[in-house]
Amino acid sequence: MSYIQKNQKVFEKIMKAIAAEFGSHCEIVLHDLTLPYDHTIVAIENGHVTNRKIGDSGTNIGLEVLRGSIVENDRYNYVNKTQDGKLLRSTSVYFKDKKNKTVGSLCINFDITGLIQAENTIKEYANSSSPEEVEEFFTGNIDDLLDKMLQETIRRIGKSVRDMTKEDKLQAIKYLDNKGIFLVKKSMDTVSDFFEISKFTLYNYLDEVRKQ
Repeated sequence: MSYIQKNQKVFEKIMKAIAAEFGSHCEIVLHDLTLPYDHTIVAIENGHVTNRKIGDSGTNIGLEVLRGSIVENDRYNYVNKTQDGKLLRSTSVYFKDKKNKTVGSLCINFDITGLIQAENTIKEYANSSSPEEVEEFFTGNIDDLLDKMLQETIRRIGKSVRDMTKEDKLQAIKYLDNKGIFLVKKSMDTVSDFFEISKFTLYNYLDEVRKQ
């Protein structure tokens, strides 16, 4: 039994308390990161905020944490957007086992879309600094998450896959590796198909960028 499973009832009581305190605009999500990444969500309150439910996948940020690309795992008070344009203020904390392996996370996503104008007015008077803005993909479906990450490489490289050189693809694969995409079991097939290369070539490219 995982750490999250052992303590799930305690976490769920905390989640319900937070939801009761902050209302329906506040989503609280519990992830068991020892599970396959396509269904890490084991408990959720106010899932309508990001349109997710129990059994859905984690986000790209969780993959980066598992990959080790993010040194300081816990993130507080960062801003991101949902696929349908909601602006969220979020906090994510991660739990480790005795071997220092990340095994779970608790995430709070507060929908501040309707409060932006008021917030901007307060900032103007208080002269406070803007919080960190983080790109996080709330999909709930692992295939959609992989597609979002792959499409991001096209935006970063500035070329279609057909126009990419080997160096472009190496750069894209290095980005994806740092983002933790290859922690997802079926990602090798998805990535090789996307870049129109064989899995053998992808393994070679991956080996090459990891030696850089």
